[in-house]
Amino acid sequence: MLLSSLGTSVANVALPTLAESFGATFQGIQWVVLAYLLAITVLIVSVGRLGDMFGHRRLLLAGLCLYAVASVLCSAATSLWILIAARGLQGLGAAIMMAVSLALAGGSIAKEKTGSAIGLLGTMSALGTALGPTLGGVLISGLGWRAIFHVTAAGATLALFLTYRNLPADSRRESKSRMRVDVLGSSLLAFTLAAYALAMTIGTGKDIVFGLALVICTVLGAGLFLLAEKRAEKPLINLSLLRGSQLSAALATSALVSTVLMATLVVGPFYLSLALGLQAGQVGLAMTVGPIVVSLCSVPAGRLVDQAGTHLLTVTGLAGIAAGCLILSLLPMTFGVSGFIGGIIVVTLGYALFQTANTTAVMKDAAEDVRGVTSGMLNLSRNLGLITGASMIGAVFALASGIQDSIATAPDAVARGMRVTFAVAGALMPIAIFIVYAHRWRRGEGSMNRELAAPLKN
Repeated sequence: MLLSSLGTSVANVALPTLAESFGATFQGIQWVVLAYLLAITVLIVSVGRLGDMFGHRRLLLAGLCLYAVASVLCSAATSLWILIAARGLQGLGAAIMMAVSLALAGGSIAKEKTGSAIGLLGTMSALGTALGPTLGGVLISGLGWRAIFHVTAAGATLALFLTYRNLPADSRRESKSRMRVDVLGSSLLAFTLAAYALAMTIGTGKDIVFGLALVICTVLGAGLFLLAEKRAEKPLINLSLLRGSQLSAALATSALVSTVLMATLVVGPFYLSLALGLQAGQVGLAMTVGPIVVSLCSVPAGRLVDQAGTHLLTVTGLAGIAAGCLILSLLPMTFGVSGFIGGIIVVTLGYALFQTANTTAVMKDAAEDVRGVTSGMLNLSRNLGLITGASMIGAVFALASGIQDSIATAPDAVARGMRVTFAVAGALMPIAIFIVYAHRWRRGEGSMNRELAAPLKN
């Protein structure tokens, strides 16, 4: 989890240097990050299913090998497009690590300690996010941009060694006659997710026709995917798992929370620099507060989940995020940087509680033969929320502040955009809380879908 999140954050800080090195445009250099994120988003459910079929440990070893090799290819890239292709391969390795790590935590740890294990994974992911900008800056300044990929290759090699030595062998899988890969379903899902991700990123600019075509492709692909899964003998995703189950509620709330979380990442830097006048280094320090809070709180949150149950802490986390959004829409106007940091701390505390409880609720009792695909869907919902948030929340901020017309927007206008954006983001949390309670009302005490798991004890 640390490596997969580090792969995103450490590359972001290298973009200006890469643009200069390859003589690339801003639009072109964005693909260094976009290729990585697209590979994760498009493939994470499919690789989760492969883990269910062929063994989670076996697939994790393959993913770490791929990540290490791709990192070496990135470091040796002689052109921008070679680097982008290698980043796509690195993203595939990261997708495997993300999907399989959660599946292993849900299956190899005692159920009463699942929350603690998932909290530790959350800590590692947050550490990767927080470490990336600092580590990347030091490496680029001292050794050049290629050094960041040397470090990720070394990290993957070390993780490969530790995994091989310490993880127990996989249990026997299904017979080969039953190991059927849903090629059609996997292809349609990849097509649909790629179209949606592109529509939310590069399809929201001035080319309205291209953006509309991507939206149409998304809708068409989703319809064909659902039809294919209904008819498949061994579907990629058993749609019965989603009908009224805790899994469907968990996916919906995860996407909403990630959409809100993206508001802090998109709006925060603009507010700190344009409204408060902070320098780039000061903005970077302020923006590391969130990942640091998550890294410090995820393990304690996991222990709380193990003791108090998932439902209470899921709702508490959602309420905390809503309170943090309220603070961010009000306090920074009066208290400046301290008000912003205070709001971020509350939001990320709520996020740490929610993410640990929500993931534990689904993974602790997930059946072995769907554990990988379930993990993949959880990660997918988070990524889709982040992608949607970057587009939709970014649009709200741009409209409210007028920043789409000029980056030299007045500080008061940026502050107004901040206030409106977090008011809108906070309004999504009551919807998430309603989804949680609606599920419990429909399913009694929030039991898992029978095909997925045994009842949870909340």
